[in-house]
Amino acid sequence: MPVSRRLIWIFVLGFALSLTALIASSDQDRIADLLRHDIGSLTLKVAVLIFAGGLLLSLFGDRLSRALEAMVFWAVVGVLLVIGYSYRFELRDVGDRVIAELVPGYVAAHGRSVEIVRDHDGDFAVGAHINGARVPMVLDTGASSVVLTQAAARAAGLPLEVLDYTVSVETANGRTRAAPVTLDRLAVGGLIERSVPALVVQTGQLKNNLLGMTFLNRLESWEVRGDHLSLRGNP
Repeated sequence: MPVSRRLIWIFVLGFALSLTALIASSDQDRIADLLRHDIGSLTLKVAVLIFAGGLLLSLFGDRLSRALEAMVFWAVVGVLLVIGYSYRFELRDVGDRVIAELVPGYVAAHGRSVEIVRDHDGDFAVGAHINGARVPMVLDTGASSVVLTQAAARAAGLPLEVLDYTVSVETANGRTRAAPVTLDRLAVGGLIERSVPALVVQTGQLKNNLLGMTFLNRLESWEVRGDHLSLRGNP
């Protein structure tokens, strides 16, 4: 609500008269003594601030109010950004845990440990990386080795044309033959193992890539508790 100029001048005049009366009723030494003391100085400063604040509100009430609201808003935003940056690693871990609960197979990494939630089929789907290529796998503690399909082996850059299928393996489709290979790099989240022995089965003999014991035995520990799989790498 705009304030009339007459009211503003009355306010200014009243302050001037009050200050004049104070000077008239006090000698110079008393005024100087008041200004020398902390309490007196603080009181005078507060009075001046109150007057200046009242004058600003009277002159620029609407605009000043909007400016103060904007200042408070950006101050809160700034504080939240500082807090978020200070706790960025903790917030990332919390975000990973939430996503892992909502997206089965998502690897929630916490340093040298990862957590995976069981999917709707009852398996632990694992998003692994083999030689830099993303390869979907399924945890299989009954498999003595990491086992790959032809498509996964091709994505990982393995030389399919020179593989020698000399190993007999049992799959869901029956007994078949597989070729022994060595994976340069197998990573699950922050867990990275190198020179991992694996097998590549013949075409059409395997539906899923299996994360077997040649990887799990490299870890410090692994545990299945309810619907959660926890893998911990060596220090």
